[in-house]
Amino acid sequence: MKLSRFFRPLGVFLLFAGAALGAVSQPIALWPGRAPDETKALPPEADNTKATDKLIAGKAVVRLGNVANPTLTIYSPATEKNTGAAMLVCPGGGYNILALDLEGTEVCEWLNAIGVTAVLLKYRVPRRAGVEKHAAPFQDAQRALGLVRHRAAEFGIDPTRIGVLGFSAGGHLAAVLSTQPATRTYAAIDRADTLSCRPDFAVLIYPGYLTLKEQGEAIAPELPVGATTTPPTFLAMAEDDPVRVENVLFYYAALKNAKVPAEIHVYPRGGHGYGLRRTVDDVTTWPDRVADWMKASGWLKPAHH
Repeated sequence: MKLSRFFRPLGVFLLFAGAALGAVSQPIALWPGRAPDETKALPPEADNTKATDKLIAGKAVVRLGNVANPTLTIYSPATEKNTGAAMLVCPGGGYNILALDLEGTEVCEWLNAIGVTAVLLKYRVPRRAGVEKHAAPFQDAQRALGLVRHRAAEFGIDPTRIGVLGFSAGGHLAAVLSTQPATRTYAAIDRADTLSCRPDFAVLIYPGYLTLKEQGEAIAPELPVGATTTPPTFLAMAEDDPVRVENVLFYYAALKNAKVPAEIHVYPRGGHGYGLRRTVDDVTTWPDRVADWMKASGWLKPAHH
């Protein structure tokens, strides 16, 4: 069942989904009207999953395509669990589809369980012709971070503890958001676009596109890691990942060279695209390591009033 079939895209009208989860908002349109630089109509948004697609931990994956109208959905933890921290969640899918449940809704529910407000970003896919693969998604991510910070009080979060969590292509998007905070890549619309779109911390799980293999694993040019711009970062990947573990190894080195606080976990097996569905592979324990890192870093400590 897709939430977007039943809910209007504007407003935050909370639907209570049990004490463990807290509440889930209606999808919130990122842009008033058409998203920037959109000129070509897409076919209707749809789940492109086929019966022949492989299962992850025994379950199917929603592969959402043709996203023209990006949205945010706010997953709020139960009041007694709320730490005030928030995380913008960026599913992966090669910038062609979004693994909306595996790397989206399921992740939001886990974040709620550890007291974090999760903000699910449904960004534009597939890749737009004639521009960088991440150009439209980056506009969406910048707009989303500013909007969440602008409405922090409404969403019950601390505007100084908003992180970003991305998987695969979404991990690359989280890295771009973490390294280019200074200038919006679209014309400002409202006050939300005047606030910082720099995340306060970043979590990159099996990210892709961070390095250029043909250039000796040089960091991709859209990722200018900097001591004062790039936030503390957590990285996790399996050594046998076909997307190549060099992505996190060389990105971690760049972070350390820039004196950006960073933590990396590399596991021997696990491949790619497991989300947080537990399997026999130790790499799927990454959520525990992230929770430990967030606690140790103070992100999960409730703000003093």
